[in-house]
Amino acid sequence: MIFVPVSRRLSALGLVLAAALLSACSSAPPPESTPSSEDRSPHVVRPTADMDFDYQIGGAYKPPSGVRAVSRDRSAAPADGLYNVCYVNAFQAQPEALGWWKRNHPDLLLRDGDGDLVIDEDWDEALLDLSTAGKRARLAKIVGPWIDGCADDGYQAVEPDNLDSYERSDDLLKPADAVAFAKLLADRAHDAGLAVGQKNTAELLPKHAAMGFDFAVAEECARYDECGDYASAYGDRVFVIEYRAADFTRACRAWGKRLSIVLRDLDVLPVKEKGYVRKAC
Repeated sequence: MIFVPVSRRLSALGLVLAAALLSACSSAPPPESTPSSEDRSPHVVRPTADMDFDYQIGGAYKPPSGVRAVSRDRSAAPADGLYNVCYVNAFQAQPEALGWWKRNHPDLLLRDGDGDLVIDEDWDEALLDLSTAGKRARLAKIVGPWIDGCADDGYQAVEPDNLDSYERSDDLLKPADAVAFAKLLADRAHDAGLAVGQKNTAELLPKHAAMGFDFAVAEECARYDECGDYASAYGDRVFVIEYRAADFTRACRAWGKRLSIVLRDLDVLPVKEKGYVRKAC
């Protein structure tokens, strides 16, 4: 089943190629290897700071000249020779997938006291129920194969979206629920050889090590004065997406020499579609 991505800022894991394949891809950027540890595969490769970046979760297209890293939806193939980040909507159910969830795992959809689904109204997405260890474990068995698929397709990293779903849960979910589920996903990604990016949710930056994240994907951090927080937590390994020109200009002035910053249209359209916007510092 294909899950169509959506762009978001609400507040707002492509197996690393085996060593032989990496050496064969001379055009790939020189990434930063994660030190071996109990919770990271020695093959996990983190992005380096200040890589020219393109955000393509709304539809894949040929990356502009100079781009060294790209994020695409998990239904799309990675870009040859680049550092590829795989977008996975891990904490919410996208509208076209809701029927599947209702048929197969109705109890894993978060419901309020009246039994109604709790919906992210901005994107019409039902929240997944992370409220117990048992449900998180079952959800990880569903989302985990999506992450493995990213690895099998040749991605180097994954960004699990909607880490901040607890903020839209009417207090039915807690930050600790998000942290615990994120850790399950990060462990699964590391086992598959993928780096894991924290998607937004600056409020959880103090927990970034506990969650196991390796870098960040931060939408509108200049708009919300959060870029410095992400930079400090992740040693400048931050992909920044701004959707307003003024915020992009401010981000470039303050962080353009340190972070990977791109201006995109809110719908993250492919290059030939009307309304497409893409600029880099």
